[in-house]
Amino acid sequence: MQIRDLPFADPGDPDVRSGPRFLLWLGRSQLGGQVKCLLWGLLLQLGIAGLPLGVGVAVQAVVDHDAGRLGLGIGLLVAFGLAIAAGDMMVHRVAVTNWITAAARVQQLLARKTAELGSVLTRRVAAGEVVAVSTSDVEKIGWFVEAASRFASAAVALVLVCVGLVLYQPELGLVVALAAPVLALAALPLLPRATRRADAQREKAGRATELASDTVAGLRVLRGIGGEELFLGRYRAASQEVRRAAVHSARMWALIAAVQVLLPGVLLVGVIVYGARLALDGRVSVGELVAVYGAVALTHHPLRTFEEIAMAYSFSRPSARRAARVLALSRTTSPAAGAPREVPDGDLYDPVTGVRAPAGGFTAVVCGDPDAAGRLADRLGGHPPEPGEDHSSVFVGDVALDELALDTARAAVLVQDKDPVLLSGTLAELLDVPASGKVAAAEALEAARCGDVLDALAQASVDTGGDPMRTRITERGRSLSGGQRQRLALARSLVTDPGVLVLDEPTSAVDSHTEARVAAGIRRLRAGRTTVVLTSSPLLLDLADRVVLVDDGKAVAVGTHRELLAGEPRYRAVVTRETRDELARGADVTKPGLDAQWRELEEREDELEGETA
Repeated sequence: MQIRDLPFADPGDPDVRSGPRFLLWLGRSQLGGQVKCLLWGLLLQLGIAGLPLGVGVAVQAVVDHDAGRLGLGIGLLVAFGLAIAAGDMMVHRVAVTNWITAAARVQQLLARKTAELGSVLTRRVAAGEVVAVSTSDVEKIGWFVEAASRFASAAVALVLVCVGLVLYQPELGLVVALAAPVLALAALPLLPRATRRADAQREKAGRATELASDTVAGLRVLRGIGGEELFLGRYRAASQEVRRAAVHSARMWALIAAVQVLLPGVLLVGVIVYGARLALDGRVSVGELVAVYGAVALTHHPLRTFEEIAMAYSFSRPSARRAARVLALSRTTSPAAGAPREVPDGDLYDPVTGVRAPAGGFTAVVCGDPDAAGRLADRLGGHPPEPGEDHSSVFVGDVALDELALDTARAAVLVQDKDPVLLSGTLAELLDVPASGKVAAAEALEAARCGDVLDALAQASVDTGGDPMRTRITERGRSLSGGQRQRLALARSLVTDPGVLVLDEPTSAVDSHTEARVAAGIRRLRAGRTTVVLTSSPLLLDLADRVVLVDDGKAVAVGTHRELLAGEPRYRAVVTRETRDELARGADVTKPGLDAQWRELEEREDELEGETA
């Protein structure tokens, strides 16, 4: 496969039982490229090994005053030079292609797995590890895959050179043939220690990177509490640990490199001394000695490849292990061949908790535990449960969500978690998502009450003529407030217009006035569409057609907000934050506090509309 043909139509089904098996599968997956690199590598290595033969023939021809053999020697040098030029060029070309295609295959597999698992991925695997696998680990894996074929060509060439030397000059060739395996394997005893040191360095570097990421993400909070210097000191200490680990690791790799230089040098000196004695005894010619000397001197080229493959495997093995661990994650069940492609319709029902959201209605779910609410939201979206949890599928109508093809399941139910992520790009790009086409971006932004966000983006725009839709949003929306980010994410979900929309605390970062307007906007725009909101906000709950109380993982009460306030103490405890003493005294929760709050918000909205007019 050529680079221009990327991406792969199907990256394949990887062997993720272990890191080495994953590397082996990658190599087999692009066998054609590996064979090409092997053949071109053989041409390069044999061209390099053949140069001493041409030199030896030419030197002996000069000694013997044989013009014919001198021409032969020159011809051999030209031929081997052309072979080196062609081999070197094509090896580099094919090796880079192998590297890039292997990296692209891994990235496609990771992207497919991310789309399959959704937000559950970062709860099973740390977000930093996912980022590391898709960036630096991919490069290391690609390095090993492309180096494997060059190593194979070097090993074959070294064997052929030894055999050729034995046939060309048995006495000297035998010495080289016996010494070659020692040279090739001399670094093996040092590799385990070098690998451990490299792993320790990567682990400390990962911790330092994670600390830096956390510091940047929480910089605003750190400045508020004056903690910049504290975290700067922690990062400085972590970076010094990384430096010391890197130096410690580099010393071992330097020792391995020294062994790869020292031992061939010792062999070369031994061949010269032994060959000189044979030449003085007349048992070898000068040309043969020069040829053998040159061949031994050039063995450092394939031997350097031995050192490189050792380093590549040492660095890629933990990377492949991490990639295999991420790729081994899966949905609870895999859709069978011929799974339904049509988006189902009907009530959303979870058999584990007993939560039911009638089709076309606005259902609110109240959980006392925010973490339990997050897990329930993921279950309702068909995302894989945590290990040890019930694997029963959620149903839309009479169709199990796990039995649908992945793209159909995502079109049927969309989940927005409590911490949605905004990708960098323009606002228009943010809202350019797969959608039904029935909800315009302007309608979604209006329903999510993003007017102030649009004004801020228009003011920040200097190159787009004040057009907020063309204004770039920084990574993760860091230039926006928490409430602004939350409302933009809500607008993105509303544009999608799925059959079932599940929102986990969609207004937790906004003030009560904005929350009331957002709640009304959601209800208006989602009229006739199934909407489930996990919240404990009275303003949202009061607008819901149906409220479900979930306690200890089960739906224990169903009704309207006011009915549950009046008759369900556990519901009052969550929504009104009453204490046990207040519950025991039977506190009056039917007082018109909520009505007064709504009237105040409506009056304030009328005032704002009057000012605008």
